[in-house]
Amino acid sequence: MTTVATVRSELSHLYVRESAAIEQEFSLTGEGRTAVARRTALVDSIVQRLWNEIIVGAGPADPDGPKNFALVATGGFGRGWLFPHSDIDLLFLHAGSSSESEFKDPIRRFSQELWDLRLKLSPATRSLAECERLDPNNVEFAISVLDCRYLAGDRELFSRLHDKVVPRLVGRECQNLIQNLGEITRARHHKFGNTVFHLEPNVKDGPGGLRDYNVANWLALISAMEKLKVWPDTNTLLPVSSRRALDAALDFQMSVRCFLHFRHGRHDNALTWEAQDEAAARKIGASDAEITNAADWMRVYFGHVRGVHRVCTQLLEEIPAAWSSLYRQFQGWRSRVASDDFSVVDGLIFLQQPAGLRDPEMLLRLFHFMAEHGLKLSTTTEYKVEQVLPALAATPPRGAELWLYLQETLVQPHAADALRAMNALRLLALLLPELKGIEALVVRDFYHRYTVDEHSFLAIENLHRLKESKSEWDQRFAELQSELEQPELLYLALLLHDSGKAVPCENHVEVSLQLTASSTERLDLDSVDRETVRFLVANHLEMSAAMRRDVFDPANVKSFAEKVGAPELLKMLCLLTYADIKAVNPEAMTPWKADNLWQLYIACANYLSRSADERVHIGNEGGDLAHLRSLAPVAGKKINVFLEGLPQRYLRIHGATDVLAHAEMAARLGQDRVQSNVQLNLKQVRHWYELTLITTDRPFLFASVSGALAAWGMNIVKANAFSNAAGMVVDTFYFTDRFRTLEMNLQEWERLKKSIAAVVKGEADVAGMLRDRLKSEKADATKVKISTQIEFDDNCSAHSTLVQVLTQDRPGLLYRMCSLVSKHECNIEIALIETEGQMAIDVLYLTSGGAKLSADRQAALGQALRDELAAK
Repeated sequence: MTTVATVRSELSHLYVRESAAIEQEFSLTGEGRTAVARRTALVDSIVQRLWNEIIVGAGPADPDGPKNFALVATGGFGRGWLFPHSDIDLLFLHAGSSSESEFKDPIRRFSQELWDLRLKLSPATRSLAECERLDPNNVEFAISVLDCRYLAGDRELFSRLHDKVVPRLVGRECQNLIQNLGEITRARHHKFGNTVFHLEPNVKDGPGGLRDYNVANWLALISAMEKLKVWPDTNTLLPVSSRRALDAALDFQMSVRCFLHFRHGRHDNALTWEAQDEAAARKIGASDAEITNAADWMRVYFGHVRGVHRVCTQLLEEIPAAWSSLYRQFQGWRSRVASDDFSVVDGLIFLQQPAGLRDPEMLLRLFHFMAEHGLKLSTTTEYKVEQVLPALAATPPRGAELWLYLQETLVQPHAADALRAMNALRLLALLLPELKGIEALVVRDFYHRYTVDEHSFLAIENLHRLKESKSEWDQRFAELQSELEQPELLYLALLLHDSGKAVPCENHVEVSLQLTASSTERLDLDSVDRETVRFLVANHLEMSAAMRRDVFDPANVKSFAEKVGAPELLKMLCLLTYADIKAVNPEAMTPWKADNLWQLYIACANYLSRSADERVHIGNEGGDLAHLRSLAPVAGKKINVFLEGLPQRYLRIHGATDVLAHAEMAARLGQDRVQSNVQLNLKQVRHWYELTLITTDRPFLFASVSGALAAWGMNIVKANAFSNAAGMVVDTFYFTDRFRTLEMNLQEWERLKKSIAAVVKGEADVAGMLRDRLKSEKADATKVKISTQIEFDDNCSAHSTLVQVLTQDRPGLLYRMCSLVSKHECNIEIALIETEGQMAIDVLYLTSGGAKLSADRQAALGQALRDELAAK
């Protein structure tokens, strides 16, 4: 008999040879379905050979043996979908416990042989009775058995599983299966922001990916099997129109996933920018399409996944069993909403008179109804909309008629969902052709996560969600939103603000303005409203830029406020900036950025209204000092000494509690034996840690502390540096803990403080600490190269020279920059640190000898910074 070792060697050579042949064929044809079928057949032959050698060889000879034991393919393997690096789902099926005991050791050896062949095995062992019971903690297993396929062993046992056990399980547990599948799917969609339009999507798990294709088929299969009590004809599960779209999408996505597995050499389903470039060049899955670049190819991708996602979500909505109890209650409440034109059943909109859609006003009322009530269109209603679009395209509505319905839709609470539905049905671009260019458009940068059109819809959604938010900052912006006189103009500006990105150019705002002019003319807005929308689009980046300056600097406030000019425009621009930043990615609008935006708004509003809130926002010195003394009357002298010479912005940034604590720390300098020359306070504040340092000023102080924090693996997101008349500094660093060192080890808090104190005293080698950290860290791949830009500005501040540095973010960057600043005999008055993706935006307010920097010193420092940042 052939030994297992010999078989292993033969199978290893077979697997390597055939895998290479499959990859070679794919590189020539790009046909994913063929590659998947070939790998499935290859693995089938390997497991069947090992079965005969190890399992059958362990018992009496039987071509369908042994009795009461079978090998079953489940999941993706059961479907015949083995991608180049997919896991192999196997079920060792037993009739009862006797065969389980008998074959326990052969199963272990069988599995080990597969692992030794470097096949990723996901095995499960069950008895027939166990397969008929639904495990609420492992619903995924019951779903995987829906794709069961015979491989080897007792055929009669497999037939009992396939023909009797599975239909009985589905018939009895249909509600639970569908509800659990719905909850799992909705949770997965939520993880990806409930949108298919990611710049670097996951082709398997992302919305509209292969997993959604499977969910659609599972939902339809379970529903049909529950009614028929037997396996239905899989070709009749979905309507013909849906099947055609899904089949085309499956061909495309199979090719894309095979391409990614071959390209990465592992189970990796992320469609990165680099992969998109190569897929577009090779026309993966789209050999007949006109593709000139990656953006063209991604539009093909989004077209397919949008169709899959649409079918999947429609089934989740239309099968009541897929709803949670709360969702079912909510849908029942919404079903009572109706009108003369539309009826609502289970949260889906149906037409009372389908022929009425030929009237453009009825069509516009439909989406207004959707935006008002947060409902979805039924499949039949979507089909009716698609039918009337060709006739509508000949004479689309425009002018006051269109604007009347559009503005009413934009201000409704669910406007973003209505706009997404209009976009998916190709209606939005028909009404506003200026938006056609950004449909499913991928514009690559280091910061945005979504396509341009989805970014705009999400920005509109962010403003509408303000009213429901419990966040303190969101409530402030919500109050501002409620004060708007014409909110529809703000929503229209958000819809159009990035339309110019459809045209490759250095400044998309200029093109957006041209498209805005065309759109507002099409809508027949009056001249004042047109100018408002134009202003918002033209300046939609300006408030973000002003936030990179000191938001408490009167010169910065004056400059920006005068540019805006009117309080109402300021409110709209503030809200647009909030929505725009938040729509970039889920982490973009941090609490401190929201704080900066609000402080800038308040300062500019006060400037424009000439009625500043001195106690809170402008900071009248006498008022603030009186308040502090009232809180701590015995500490008046101590506070006076500490505050003398500190800039007004210190009082604006820090509340009374912080100021009193800082004054107490300053008084302890020289008295505390442990920290005689430096006082430190470390605390955790919501999303980050805050380290306050009080000591006497000295060269390289700010640079050294920033370097020490970087050496500890901390990521500085914001910092402030102040000094008083006595030469005492109050430096505050806000940072995140990349490696959760402080969270996981409480004793590290004291060790970090001692390390910082040693650095301040000159007892530790910061450069050496940072070198050790950088050696231990693997350099991250840089997706986007950021060109260094250095800008000096003498006009934005009355007392300092501002230098703004935009450059590639990297560990220890702030230390390197600030060390150079100190070497050039410059003092850092304030530091504003910000990171957007892989771009660092650092703004330093500098003085030298108590005055602004001379032109020569600016030139020398600028060149030194360029040389330093150009070095590896």
